[in-house]
Amino acid sequence: MVTIQTPPNSSVITHYCSPSRSYNCFIQKHLLTVQVIQSIIDEELEDDELYITIHVAIVCAGYNASRDVVTLVKSVLFHRRNPLHFHFITDSIAQHILSSLFNTWMVPAVRVDFYDADELKSEVSWIPNKHYSGIYGLMKLVLTKTLPSDLQRVIVLDTDITFATDIAELWAVFHKFKGQQVLGLVENQSDWYLGNLWKNHRPWPALGRGFNTGVILLLLDHLRKLRWEQMWRLTAERELMSMLSTSLADQDIFNAVIKQNPFLVHQLPCFWNVQLSDHTRSEKCYKDVSDLKVIHWNSPKKLRVKNKHVEFFRNLYLTFLEYDGNLLRRELFGCPSEADHNSENTLSELDEDDPCYEFRRERFTVHRTHLYFLHYEYQPSADNTDVTLVAQLSMDRLQMLEAICKHWEGPVSLALYLSDAEAQQFLRYAQGSEVLMSRGNVGYHIVYKEGQFYPVNLLRNVAMKQVNTPYMFLSDIDFLPMYGLYEYLRKSVVQLDMANTKKALVVPAFETLRYRLSFPKSKAELLSQLDMGTLFTFRYHVWTKGHAPTNFAKWRTATTPYRVQWEADFEPYVMVRRDSPEYDRRFVGFGWNKVAHIMELDAQEYEFVVLPNAYMIHMPHAPSFDITKFRSNKQYRVCLKTLKEEFQQNMSRRYGFAALKYMTAENNS
Repeated sequence: MVTIQTPPNSSVITHYCSPSRSYNCFIQKHLLTVQVIQSIIDEELEDDELYITIHVAIVCAGYNASRDVVTLVKSVLFHRRNPLHFHFITDSIAQHILSSLFNTWMVPAVRVDFYDADELKSEVSWIPNKHYSGIYGLMKLVLTKTLPSDLQRVIVLDTDITFATDIAELWAVFHKFKGQQVLGLVENQSDWYLGNLWKNHRPWPALGRGFNTGVILLLLDHLRKLRWEQMWRLTAERELMSMLSTSLADQDIFNAVIKQNPFLVHQLPCFWNVQLSDHTRSEKCYKDVSDLKVIHWNSPKKLRVKNKHVEFFRNLYLTFLEYDGNLLRRELFGCPSEADHNSENTLSELDEDDPCYEFRRERFTVHRTHLYFLHYEYQPSADNTDVTLVAQLSMDRLQMLEAICKHWEGPVSLALYLSDAEAQQFLRYAQGSEVLMSRGNVGYHIVYKEGQFYPVNLLRNVAMKQVNTPYMFLSDIDFLPMYGLYEYLRKSVVQLDMANTKKALVVPAFETLRYRLSFPKSKAELLSQLDMGTLFTFRYHVWTKGHAPTNFAKWRTATTPYRVQWEADFEPYVMVRRDSPEYDRRFVGFGWNKVAHIMELDAQEYEFVVLPNAYMIHMPHAPSFDITKFRSNKQYRVCLKTLKEEFQQNMSRRYGFAALKYMTAENNS
C-alpha cells in the first residue's frame, strides 16, 4: 500500500489559483499532479536507483541557444530526483555563458562538462545542410566519439525541449532495449518523411514516418562496437550523391541509417517527444494533457506554432521560463552531494545576532548570473584606444537604455539585477526596441535577485569583468553622457598616455530636475544652462563633498586637462584601464559604494585628471528603495558606518602608513 503525500508547495499552488488565473492555475495543478505521481514512483524505486547519475548531452551554440537551454534545464531540475551530469557540446560563446551560469547557480548533485564544438566541425562540415541550426545541427552524429569512452549511455536533447516529468522515467527506458537496439526515438509526428507535404517534395529515406531526433536515448558502448562512425558516414555519403544536402540536419542521416538497419531502433511512446512543428499531428498521440512527458518546440516559429492545445503547452513552457531558478538549489534528500563547503563555512563564521548580519551576509551571497543575455558583437579597434561604458540597473531604470545608446555609440557592458520573470520582461522590451536591436555592441548580463539589498558593487564588478576593451568608463544608469564623449575619451587615451600611466580621467557630473531637458550639445550650452538654473553640479544640495574636488569653478574656463587631489568622500565618475581594481562587495544598497572604490584608486597611486570638455548629466527619477531605507532606518545607517570603519582598517593593513590619511580625512570631515 502506498500513501500519497501532498508536496510541501501545494499550499502555494492553491493560493495562486483564482478565476483570473484559471489557465495558469491549471498548469500549476498539472505540475502538482506530476509531483504526487512522482512521489509514488520514488517510493517504489530501490534506493540505488535514486542515486544513479543520469547523463544528458546537449548541443548548444551562440547567445540565443544559451538563453533558450536554461528553460530546458529548469524543467529537468524541477522534476528530477537523481544526480545529473550535463554534457554540453558548445562553441566558445555558449561555454563562457553556461560555465558562469552553472558556477553561480550552484545546484547540488549537478555536474557539468563542456566539449569544444569547434574541434568537431571538421567531422561534419563536409555535409551540406539547409537546416536553420547550421553545422551544430549535425554534431549529435559524433557523440560516440566526443563523449568519454567509459560513458555507456546518455539522453540527448535539443535545446527547445520542455520536461513535464522526472527525466529518470526516460532513463529507465534503457532497460527495455532488446537485441541490437541502440537508439531510443519517438516517431516523427508530421508527414515530412512521407513526402506528401507539397508537390515534388523529396525527403531523405526513412522507415515509415521516420523518427524525430529532438530526444534520443543512445547506448554509446553498443554503438561504438557497431562502428557507428563508419555506419553513418557511409550512409550519408551514399545519400548525398542524390539528395545533395540535408534538410533536417542530423535527423535525415539518423533516419537513413535506420531505414537500412531497422533493428537499431527502440521506438519510444510518442509522449516522450510531443512535437509542435508546423505540420505536426502530435494531438493524435495523446488522449489527455496529463499524458504528456516531453514537449518539443521544433518549429522556427517556436511559441507561435499552431496547435489546438498550444495554449496549454505555452503556459507550461512559460511556467519554467519565469520560474525562480534559486528554488532549484534544493538538496536531494538521501543523496550524497558535493556542497559548497567554503561558502557554508564562511557564513557559519558570521554572528547571526549581529545587528549587521544581513549586510555581512550579502558579501558572500553567490548570485546566479547569466552573461550576454542577448546577442553580442564587438570588433576590437586596431589602435587599442577603445572604451566600454559600464553601468548597472534594475527593472525600474529600463527606460534609460535607449537614451544611453543614442548618446554613446561605443561598446557598453550592463549588469541588470532582475528576477527570472523580470528577465523575460526585459527580453521582450529589448526585442521590441529598434534602438536596442540595432546595437550589437551592448552586453546585457543578468544577475538574478536574491537577498534584501541591492548588490550595487557586485553588479559593477560583473559588468567590469565582461569589458573587452582596454579602457572602461565607470558610469551609472541615470546619467546621459554628452554627445561625442565616446570619441573624446578615445582621443584622451592617446593625449594623456593612459597605456603607460595610472590615471583616472574624471568626467564632471551635472544634474537636472527636469524630466524633459534640451540636452546641451556643447560645453558653452551647458554653462549657459548652468547659469540659468536648468542644470546644477551633481548633488550640490545634498552631498557637495562627493564632487567638490572636481573644482567646477576651474572647469568652467579650463581648456586643458588638470589634475586634482583626492579628498574625503570624493566619488567622481572616471575612465580607467581595464585592469583597475574592482569595487568592494561589502557595500550594498545606498552609501559609500563609489567612495570606497575611488579611495582604493588613490591608494594605488592613480592620478585624478579632470577632462575640460567632457560632461555627463544625471536625469531625475523617483528615489530608490535602498536610499529610502537609508534615510528612514537608523540601523541601516549604523551598519553602513560600521562597514566604512572596517573598510578603512582593511585599507590600513593593505597599504600601510600611506593609508592613514584616509582615517584622518574621515575624522576631519
